[in-house]
Amino acid sequence: MNIPRLVVAAPSSGAGKTTIATGLIAALAARGLAVSPHKVGPDYIDPGYHGLAAGRPGRNLDAFMCGPERIAPLFLHGTAGADVAVVEGVMGLFDGASGRGELASTAHVSKLLRAPVVLVVDASSQSRSVAALVHGFASWDPEVRLAGVILNRVASDRHELLLREALEEGSGVPVLGSVRRSAAVATPSRHLGLIPAVERSAEALRAVADMGELVAASVDLDAVLALARTAPPLTAEPWDPAREVAPLAAAAGAGAGAARPRIAVAGGAAFSFSYAENTELLTAAGAEVVPFDPLHADALPEGTAGLVIGGGFPELYVRELSANGQLRSAIAAFATSGGPVAAECAGLLYLGRELDGLPMCGVLDTSARMTERLTLGYREAVALHDSVLAPTGARLRGHEFHRTVCEPGAGERPAWGWRLPDGPRAEGFAGAPGAANIHASYLHLHWAGYPQLATAFTAAAAAHRAG
Repeated sequence: MNIPRLVVAAPSSGAGKTTIATGLIAALAARGLAVSPHKVGPDYIDPGYHGLAAGRPGRNLDAFMCGPERIAPLFLHGTAGADVAVVEGVMGLFDGASGRGELASTAHVSKLLRAPVVLVVDASSQSRSVAALVHGFASWDPEVRLAGVILNRVASDRHELLLREALEEGSGVPVLGSVRRSAAVATPSRHLGLIPAVERSAEALRAVADMGELVAASVDLDAVLALARTAPPLTAEPWDPAREVAPLAAAAGAGAGAARPRIAVAGGAAFSFSYAENTELLTAAGAEVVPFDPLHADALPEGTAGLVIGGGFPELYVRELSANGQLRSAIAAFATSGGPVAAECAGLLYLGRELDGLPMCGVLDTSARMTERLTLGYREAVALHDSVLAPTGARLRGHEFHRTVCEPGAGERPAWGWRLPDGPRAEGFAGAPGAANIHASYLHLHWAGYPQLATAFTAAAAAHRAG
Protein backbone atom coordinates (compact mmCIF):
# COMPACT_ATOMS: atom_id res chain seq x y z
CA MET A 1 0.00 0.00 0.00
CA ASN A 2 1.35 3.41 -0.91
CA ILE A 3 -0.06 6.22 1.23
CA PRO A 4 1.83 9.55 0.95
CA ARG A 5 3.24 10.28 4.40
CA LEU A 6 5.76 12.22 6.40
CA VAL A 7 6.95 12.45 9.99
CA VAL A 8 7.17 15.79 11.82
CA ALA A 9 10.08 15.66 14.26
CA ALA A 10 12.24 18.06 16.28
CA PRO A 11 15.63 18.17 17.99
CA SER A 12 13.90 18.27 21.40
CA SER A 13 10.59 18.77 23.15
CA GLY A 14 9.23 22.31 23.09
CA ALA A 15 10.28 23.14 19.53
CA GLY A 16 6.68 23.44 18.31
CA LYS A 17 6.03 19.99 16.79
CA THR A 18 2.39 19.92 17.84
CA THR A 19 1.66 23.38 16.46
CA ILE A 20 3.32 22.60 13.13
CA ALA A 21 1.91 19.07 12.81
CA THR A 22 -1.62 20.17 13.72
CA GLY A 23 -1.31 23.16 11.42
CA LEU A 24 -0.15 20.94 8.56
CA ILE A 25 -3.08 18.58 9.10
CA ALA A 26 -5.55 21.48 9.17
CA ALA A 27 -3.98 23.22 6.15
CA LEU A 28 -4.00 20.06 4.05
CA ALA A 29 -7.56 19.25 5.10
CA ALA A 30 -8.58 22.78 4.06
CA ARG A 31 -7.35 21.90 0.57
CA GLY A 32 -9.93 19.14 0.48
CA LEU A 33 -7.53 16.28 1.26
CA ALA A 34 -8.43 13.45 3.62
CA VAL A 35 -5.59 13.58 6.17
CA SER A 36 -4.78 10.69 8.50
CA PRO A 37 -3.25 12.02 11.76
CA HIS A 38 -0.89 9.99 13.94
CA LYS A 39 1.26 10.52 17.03
CA VAL A 40 4.42 8.64 17.99
CA GLY A 41 4.36 7.47 21.60
CA PRO A 42 1.67 7.07 24.27
CA ASP A 43 0.44 10.68 24.54
CA TYR A 44 -3.35 11.11 24.52
CA ILE A 45 -3.59 14.89 24.25
CA ASP A 46 -1.90 15.77 20.95
CA PRO A 47 -4.06 13.28 18.98
CA GLY A 48 -7.12 15.17 20.23
CA TYR A 49 -5.95 18.31 18.42
CA HIS A 50 -4.95 16.24 15.38
CA GLY A 51 -8.44 14.77 15.29
CA LEU A 52 -10.06 18.19 15.37
CA ALA A 53 -7.87 19.29 12.48
CA ALA A 54 -8.47 16.18 10.37
CA GLY A 55 -12.08 15.36 11.19
CA ARG A 56 -11.09 11.75 11.94
CA PRO A 57 -9.50 10.08 14.98
CA GLY A 58 -5.91 10.85 15.85
CA ARG A 59 -4.11 7.55 16.41
CA ASN A 60 -0.99 6.57 18.33
CA LEU A 61 1.97 4.60 17.02
CA ASP A 62 3.85 3.23 20.03
CA ALA A 63 6.50 0.62 19.29
CA PHE A 64 7.12 -0.09 22.99
CA MET A 65 3.53 -0.86 23.97
CA CYS A 66 2.36 -2.42 20.69
CA GLY A 67 5.61 -3.85 19.32
CA PRO A 68 7.59 -2.67 16.27
CA GLU A 69 5.93 -5.32 14.11
CA ARG A 70 2.51 -3.67 14.58
CA ILE A 71 3.48 -0.10 13.67
CA ALA A 72 3.04 -0.36 9.90
CA PRO A 73 -0.19 -2.44 10.18
CA LEU A 74 -1.70 0.01 12.69
CA PHE A 75 -0.66 2.92 10.50
CA LEU A 76 -2.32 1.38 7.44
CA HIS A 77 -5.46 0.65 9.45
CA GLY A 78 -5.65 4.31 10.45
CA THR A 79 -4.99 5.62 6.95
CA ALA A 80 -7.88 3.78 5.28
CA GLY A 81 -9.52 6.21 2.86
CA ALA A 82 -6.90 8.93 3.40
CA ASP A 83 -5.01 10.90 0.77
CA VAL A 84 -2.00 11.70 2.96
CA ALA A 85 -0.77 10.96 6.49
CA VAL A 86 1.00 13.26 8.96
CA VAL A 87 2.82 11.64 11.87
CA GLU A 88 3.88 13.84 14.79
CA GLY A 89 6.95 12.63 16.64
CA VAL A 90 7.70 12.48 20.35
CA MET A 91 10.43 14.34 22.26
CA GLY A 92 13.63 14.69 20.21
CA LEU A 93 14.00 12.75 16.97
CA PHE A 94 16.25 10.06 18.46
CA ASP A 95 14.79 9.91 21.99
CA GLY A 96 13.12 6.58 22.74
CA ALA A 97 12.37 4.25 25.63
CA SER A 98 14.93 4.91 28.35
CA GLY A 99 17.93 2.59 28.15
CA ARG A 100 16.61 0.77 25.05
CA GLY A 101 18.38 2.55 22.23
CA GLU A 102 16.09 3.72 19.45
CA LEU A 103 13.05 1.66 20.52
CA ALA A 104 9.83 3.72 20.27
CA SER A 105 11.67 6.87 19.17
CA THR A 106 10.45 9.04 16.32
CA ALA A 107 13.46 7.88 14.29
CA HIS A 108 12.53 4.24 14.92
CA VAL A 109 8.93 4.77 13.80
CA SER A 110 10.02 6.75 10.73
CA LYS A 111 12.15 3.79 9.65
CA LEU A 112 9.34 1.31 10.29
CA LEU A 113 7.07 3.48 8.12
CA ARG A 114 9.80 4.23 5.53
CA ALA A 115 8.67 7.85 5.83
CA PRO A 116 10.62 11.06 5.15
CA VAL A 117 11.20 13.27 8.17
CA VAL A 118 10.62 17.03 8.42
CA LEU A 119 12.57 18.61 11.27
CA VAL A 120 10.91 21.50 13.14
CA VAL A 121 13.66 23.75 14.49
CA ASP A 122 13.09 26.40 17.13
CA ALA A 123 15.19 29.13 15.54
CA SER A 124 14.44 31.80 18.16
CA SER A 125 17.97 31.90 19.62
CA GLN A 126 20.24 31.05 16.71
CA SER A 127 21.26 31.94 13.18
CA ARG A 128 24.20 30.16 11.46
CA SER A 129 24.28 27.49 14.16
CA VAL A 130 21.07 26.10 12.73
CA ALA A 131 23.10 24.57 9.89
CA ALA A 132 25.32 22.61 12.28
CA LEU A 133 22.26 21.41 14.19
CA VAL A 134 20.43 20.20 11.08
CA HIS A 135 23.60 18.67 9.61
CA GLY A 136 24.11 16.66 12.80
CA PHE A 137 20.56 15.35 12.84
CA ALA A 138 20.64 14.55 9.12
CA SER A 139 23.88 12.56 9.37
CA TRP A 140 23.43 10.79 12.72
CA ASP A 141 21.52 7.78 11.35
CA PRO A 142 21.78 7.15 7.58
CA GLU A 143 18.58 5.07 7.70
CA VAL A 144 16.56 8.12 8.78
CA ARG A 145 15.75 10.27 5.76
CA LEU A 146 15.70 13.83 7.06
CA ALA A 147 14.28 15.49 3.96
CA GLY A 148 13.16 18.95 5.01
CA VAL A 149 13.26 21.65 7.67
CA ILE A 150 10.56 23.97 8.96
CA LEU A 151 11.95 26.94 10.84
CA ASN A 152 9.77 27.91 13.79
CA ARG A 153 9.58 31.07 15.91
CA VAL A 154 11.50 33.12 13.37
CA ALA A 155 11.81 36.74 14.51
CA SER A 156 11.98 38.74 11.26
CA ASP A 157 12.68 38.72 7.53
CA ARG A 158 16.35 39.39 8.27
CA HIS A 159 16.49 36.49 10.72
CA GLU A 160 14.87 34.19 8.15
CA LEU A 161 17.40 35.21 5.50
CA LEU A 162 20.33 34.39 7.80
CA LEU A 163 18.84 31.01 8.65
CA ARG A 164 18.13 30.09 5.03
CA GLU A 165 21.61 31.15 3.89
CA ALA A 166 23.24 29.05 6.61
CA LEU A 167 21.16 25.97 5.79
CA GLU A 168 21.76 26.32 2.06
CA GLU A 169 25.49 26.59 2.65
CA GLY A 170 25.97 23.95 5.33
CA SER A 171 23.23 21.32 5.56
CA GLY A 172 21.91 20.35 2.15
CA VAL A 173 18.43 19.96 3.66
CA PRO A 174 15.76 22.12 1.99
CA VAL A 175 13.72 24.63 3.98
CA LEU A 176 10.01 23.93 3.53
CA GLY A 177 8.76 26.84 5.57
CA SER A 178 9.48 29.65 7.99
CA VAL A 179 6.95 30.28 10.75
CA ARG A 180 6.87 33.52 12.71
CA ARG A 181 6.12 33.72 16.41
CA SER A 182 2.36 33.94 16.91
CA ALA A 183 0.40 34.39 20.12
CA ALA A 184 -2.77 33.33 18.30
CA VAL A 185 -1.69 29.69 18.12
CA ALA A 186 -0.49 29.38 21.71
CA THR A 187 -2.17 26.40 23.36
CA PRO A 188 -2.52 26.57 27.15
CA SER A 189 -0.78 23.93 29.23
CA ARG A 190 -0.95 22.58 32.75
CA HIS A 191 0.73 19.91 34.86
CA LEU A 192 0.54 17.03 32.34
CA GLY A 193 1.01 19.02 29.11
CA LEU A 194 -1.48 20.72 26.82
CA ILE A 195 -5.06 21.12 27.95
CA PRO A 196 -7.04 18.41 26.08
CA ALA A 197 -9.11 19.61 23.15
CA VAL A 198 -12.27 18.06 24.59
CA GLU A 199 -12.08 20.51 27.52
CA ARG A 200 -11.73 23.59 25.31
CA SER A 201 -14.51 22.95 22.78
CA ALA A 202 -15.02 26.01 20.55
CA GLU A 203 -11.76 27.55 21.77
CA ALA A 204 -9.85 24.46 20.65
CA LEU A 205 -11.50 24.55 17.23
CA ARG A 206 -10.44 28.17 16.83
CA ALA A 207 -6.88 27.37 17.91
CA VAL A 208 -6.68 24.54 15.37
CA ALA A 209 -8.01 26.80 12.61
CA ASP A 210 -5.41 29.44 13.55
CA MET A 211 -2.65 26.82 13.36
CA GLY A 212 -3.85 25.79 9.92
CA GLU A 213 -3.92 29.35 8.65
CA LEU A 214 -0.47 30.09 10.05
CA VAL A 215 1.07 27.00 8.46
CA ALA A 216 -0.71 27.55 5.14
CA ALA A 217 0.75 31.07 4.99
CA SER A 218 4.25 30.03 6.10
CA VAL A 219 4.95 26.59 4.67
CA ASP A 220 5.22 25.42 1.05
CA LEU A 221 2.39 22.89 1.13
CA ASP A 222 3.05 21.78 -2.44
CA ALA A 223 6.61 20.91 -1.47
CA VAL A 224 5.35 19.09 1.63
CA LEU A 225 2.95 17.00 -0.46
CA ALA A 226 5.64 16.28 -3.03
CA LEU A 227 7.90 15.06 -0.23
CA ALA A 228 5.15 12.90 1.28
CA ARG A 229 4.62 11.25 -2.10
CA THR A 230 8.24 10.08 -2.19
CA ALA A 231 7.55 7.55 0.57
CA PRO A 232 7.79 4.05 -0.93
CA PRO A 233 5.01 1.45 -0.67
CA LEU A 234 4.56 -0.46 2.58
CA THR A 235 4.26 -4.23 2.28
CA ALA A 236 2.45 -4.82 5.57
CA GLU A 237 -1.20 -5.81 5.81
CA PRO A 238 -3.49 -3.30 7.56
CA TRP A 239 -4.27 -4.14 11.17
CA ASP A 240 -7.76 -5.61 11.49
CA PRO A 241 -9.41 -5.79 14.94
CA ALA A 242 -11.71 -8.61 13.82
CA ARG A 243 -8.73 -10.69 12.74
CA GLU A 244 -6.96 -9.95 16.04
CA VAL A 245 -9.75 -11.15 18.32
CA ALA A 246 -11.80 -13.66 16.30
CA PRO A 247 -9.87 -16.82 17.28
CA LEU A 248 -9.49 -15.60 20.86
CA ALA A 249 -13.19 -14.78 21.10
CA ALA A 250 -14.13 -18.25 19.90
CA ALA A 251 -11.79 -19.86 22.41
CA ALA A 252 -13.30 -17.79 25.23
CA GLY A 253 -16.86 -18.70 24.30
CA ALA A 254 -17.69 -15.18 23.09
CA GLY A 255 -17.81 -15.95 19.38
CA ALA A 256 -20.64 -16.29 16.92
CA GLY A 257 -24.04 -16.71 18.50
CA ALA A 258 -23.11 -15.17 21.85
CA ALA A 259 -25.22 -12.29 23.10
CA ARG A 260 -23.68 -8.88 22.61
CA PRO A 261 -22.84 -7.60 26.10
CA ARG A 262 -23.16 -3.85 26.52
CA ILE A 263 -19.91 -2.27 27.71
CA ALA A 264 -20.14 1.30 28.98
CA VAL A 265 -17.02 3.42 28.34
CA ALA A 266 -16.52 6.59 30.39
CA GLY A 267 -15.62 9.71 28.41
CA GLY A 268 -16.07 13.47 28.48
CA ALA A 269 -13.72 16.06 29.93
CA ALA A 270 -12.81 14.11 33.09
CA PHE A 271 -12.00 10.82 31.30
CA SER A 272 -10.69 11.84 27.89
CA PHE A 273 -7.70 9.49 27.61
CA SER A 274 -8.38 6.56 25.28
CA TYR A 275 -6.98 4.79 22.25
CA ALA A 276 -9.40 4.28 19.36
CA GLU A 277 -8.21 0.70 18.85
CA ASN A 278 -9.34 -0.33 22.35
CA THR A 279 -12.96 0.35 21.49
CA GLU A 280 -12.56 -1.20 18.06
CA LEU A 281 -11.25 -4.39 19.65
CA LEU A 282 -14.13 -4.55 22.14
CA THR A 283 -16.59 -4.18 19.28
CA ALA A 284 -14.81 -6.83 17.23
CA ALA A 285 -14.82 -9.16 20.25
CA GLY A 286 -18.61 -8.99 20.28
CA ALA A 287 -19.40 -6.12 22.63
CA GLU A 288 -21.82 -3.25 22.12
CA VAL A 289 -19.80 -0.22 23.21
CA VAL A 290 -21.79 2.69 24.67
CA PRO A 291 -20.01 5.92 25.71
CA PHE A 292 -21.21 8.00 28.66
CA ASP A 293 -19.99 11.09 30.51
CA PRO A 294 -19.71 10.72 34.32
CA LEU A 295 -19.92 14.51 34.67
CA HIS A 296 -23.48 14.50 33.33
CA ALA A 297 -24.97 10.99 33.45
CA ASP A 298 -26.87 10.10 36.62
CA ALA A 299 -26.86 6.37 35.83
CA LEU A 300 -24.94 3.82 33.81
CA PRO A 301 -26.32 3.12 30.34
CA GLU A 302 -29.26 0.73 30.55
CA GLY A 303 -28.20 -2.90 30.38
CA THR A 304 -24.53 -2.26 31.19
CA ALA A 305 -22.69 -5.57 31.55
CA GLY A 306 -19.13 -4.20 31.66
CA LEU A 307 -17.58 -0.85 32.56
CA VAL A 308 -14.37 0.75 31.27
CA ILE A 309 -13.08 3.92 32.95
CA GLY A 310 -9.92 5.24 31.36
CA GLY A 311 -7.53 8.06 32.13
CA GLY A 312 -8.01 11.80 32.21
CA PHE A 313 -8.17 14.62 34.72
CA PRO A 314 -10.66 13.75 37.48
CA GLU A 315 -8.75 15.99 39.89
CA LEU A 316 -9.95 19.02 37.91
CA TYR A 317 -13.58 17.89 38.11
CA VAL A 318 -13.48 16.32 41.55
CA ARG A 319 -16.30 18.49 42.92
CA GLU A 320 -18.63 17.68 40.02
CA LEU A 321 -17.79 13.98 40.14
CA SER A 322 -18.30 13.88 43.90
CA ALA A 323 -21.58 15.81 43.67
CA ASN A 324 -22.96 13.23 41.22
CA GLY A 325 -23.88 10.82 44.00
CA GLN A 326 -26.43 8.94 41.91
CA LEU A 327 -23.83 7.79 39.41
CA ARG A 328 -21.27 7.02 42.11
CA SER A 329 -23.84 4.79 43.83
CA ALA A 330 -24.77 3.14 40.55
CA ILE A 331 -21.13 2.31 39.79
CA ALA A 332 -20.59 0.95 43.31
CA ALA A 333 -23.71 -1.20 42.98
CA PHE A 334 -22.59 -2.50 39.60
CA ALA A 335 -19.15 -3.42 40.94
CA THR A 336 -20.49 -5.16 44.05
CA SER A 337 -22.95 -7.13 41.92
CA GLY A 338 -19.98 -8.74 40.20
CA GLY A 339 -19.95 -6.47 37.15
CA PRO A 340 -16.54 -6.42 35.44
CA VAL A 341 -14.76 -3.06 35.64
CA ALA A 342 -11.48 -2.09 33.93
CA ALA A 343 -10.06 1.20 35.23
CA GLU A 344 -6.84 3.03 34.35
CA CYS A 345 -5.28 5.94 36.23
CA ALA A 346 -8.19 8.42 36.46
CA GLY A 347 -10.54 5.45 36.67
CA LEU A 348 -8.54 4.11 39.59
CA LEU A 349 -8.91 7.42 41.44
CA TYR A 350 -12.65 7.55 40.73
CA LEU A 351 -13.22 4.08 42.16
CA GLY A 352 -11.44 4.87 45.44
CA ARG A 353 -12.86 6.21 48.70
CA GLU A 354 -11.93 9.82 48.07
CA LEU A 355 -9.90 12.16 45.88
CA ASP A 356 -8.40 15.24 47.51
CA GLY A 357 -10.75 14.71 50.45
CA LEU A 358 -13.99 14.46 48.47
CA PRO A 359 -15.99 11.21 48.23
CA MET A 360 -15.64 9.07 45.13
CA CYS A 361 -17.28 5.72 44.33
CA GLY A 362 -15.90 3.92 47.39
CA VAL A 363 -15.39 0.59 45.64
CA LEU A 364 -11.65 0.40 46.36
CA ASP A 365 -10.13 0.79 49.79
CA THR A 366 -7.73 3.53 48.78
CA SER A 367 -7.63 7.33 48.86
CA ALA A 368 -5.96 9.58 46.30
CA ARG A 369 -4.49 13.06 46.38
CA MET A 370 -2.64 15.42 44.08
CA THR A 371 1.11 15.85 44.60
CA GLU A 372 3.89 17.97 43.06
CA ARG A 373 5.73 14.87 41.84
CA LEU A 374 5.29 13.67 38.27
CA THR A 375 5.43 9.90 37.82
CA LEU A 376 5.98 8.89 34.22
CA GLY A 377 7.65 6.28 32.08
CA TYR A 378 7.22 3.02 30.27
CA ARG A 379 6.67 -0.08 32.38
CA GLU A 380 7.11 -3.80 31.77
CA ALA A 381 4.47 -5.40 33.97
CA VAL A 382 3.53 -8.91 35.02
CA ALA A 383 0.02 -9.79 36.23
CA LEU A 384 0.28 -10.92 39.85
CA HIS A 385 -3.27 -12.30 40.08
CA ASP A 386 -6.01 -13.48 37.75
CA SER A 387 -8.38 -10.70 36.75
CA VAL A 388 -11.03 -9.77 34.19
CA LEU A 389 -8.20 -8.52 31.95
CA ALA A 390 -5.31 -10.95 32.28
CA PRO A 391 -4.32 -14.24 33.92
CA THR A 392 -1.56 -14.55 36.50
CA GLY A 393 1.84 -14.36 34.85
CA ALA A 394 0.74 -12.42 31.77
CA ARG A 395 3.44 -9.95 30.70
CA LEU A 396 2.48 -6.61 29.17
CA ARG A 397 4.00 -3.24 28.40
CA GLY A 398 2.33 0.03 29.34
CA HIS A 399 3.07 3.48 30.70
CA GLU A 400 2.45 5.66 33.76
CA PHE A 401 1.73 9.40 33.63
CA HIS A 402 0.26 11.11 36.72
CA ARG A 403 0.78 13.56 39.57
CA THR A 404 -1.44 11.79 42.04
CA VAL A 405 -0.72 9.14 44.63
CA CYS A 406 -3.01 6.45 46.06
CA GLU A 407 -2.67 5.25 49.64
CA PRO A 408 -2.44 2.31 49.68
CA GLY A 409 -1.15 1.88 46.15
CA ALA A 410 -2.10 -1.79 45.93
CA GLY A 411 -4.72 -4.09 47.38
CA GLU A 412 -4.40 -7.55 48.89
CA ARG A 413 -4.45 -8.82 45.29
CA PRO A 414 -2.22 -6.37 43.38
CA ALA A 415 -2.87 -6.05 39.68
CA TRP A 416 0.71 -5.70 38.47
CA GLY A 417 4.30 -6.05 39.51
CA TRP A 418 7.22 -4.27 37.88
CA ARG A 419 10.76 -3.26 38.68
CA LEU A 420 11.90 0.34 39.09
CA PRO A 421 15.44 1.63 39.80
CA ASP A 422 14.63 1.68 43.53
CA GLY A 423 13.35 -1.90 43.51
CA PRO A 424 10.29 -4.03 42.69
CA ARG A 425 6.80 -2.60 43.03
CA ALA A 426 3.34 -4.11 43.35
CA GLU A 427 0.59 -1.84 42.05
CA GLY A 428 -3.15 -1.68 41.54
CA PHE A 429 -6.12 -3.87 42.41
CA ALA A 430 -7.08 -7.20 40.82
CA GLY A 431 -10.36 -7.40 42.64
CA ALA A 432 -11.55 -5.83 45.88
CA PRO A 433 -13.61 -7.01 48.88
CA GLY A 434 -17.15 -7.47 47.61
CA ALA A 435 -16.11 -6.57 44.03
CA ALA A 436 -14.06 -9.45 42.68
CA ASN A 437 -14.28 -8.45 39.01
CA ILE A 438 -12.51 -5.11 39.23
CA HIS A 439 -9.16 -4.40 37.62
CA ALA A 440 -7.86 -0.94 38.56
CA SER A 441 -4.34 0.39 38.10
CA TYR A 442 -2.23 3.42 37.19
CA LEU A 443 -0.90 1.48 34.19
CA HIS A 444 -2.14 2.67 30.78
CA LEU A 445 -2.34 -0.11 28.20
CA HIS A 446 -2.72 0.02 24.43
CA TRP A 447 -4.94 -2.98 23.75
CA ALA A 448 -3.77 -3.31 20.14
CA GLY A 449 -0.58 -4.78 21.58
CA TYR A 450 -2.57 -7.31 23.62
CA PRO A 451 -5.92 -8.01 21.91
CA GLN A 452 -6.60 -10.77 24.42
CA LEU A 453 -7.49 -8.01 26.90
CA ALA A 454 -10.57 -7.13 24.85
CA THR A 455 -11.52 -10.76 24.46
CA ALA A 456 -11.17 -11.51 28.16
CA PHE A 457 -13.11 -8.43 29.22
CA THR A 458 -15.90 -9.01 26.70
CA ALA A 459 -16.19 -12.62 27.87
CA ALA A 460 -16.45 -11.42 31.48
CA ALA A 461 -19.16 -8.94 30.52
CA ALA A 462 -21.05 -11.66 28.62
CA ALA A 463 -20.84 -13.96 31.66
CA HIS A 464 -22.11 -11.20 33.95
CA ARG A 465 -25.02 -10.49 31.61
CA ALA A 466 -25.91 -14.18 31.41
CA GLY A 467 -25.70 -14.52 35.18
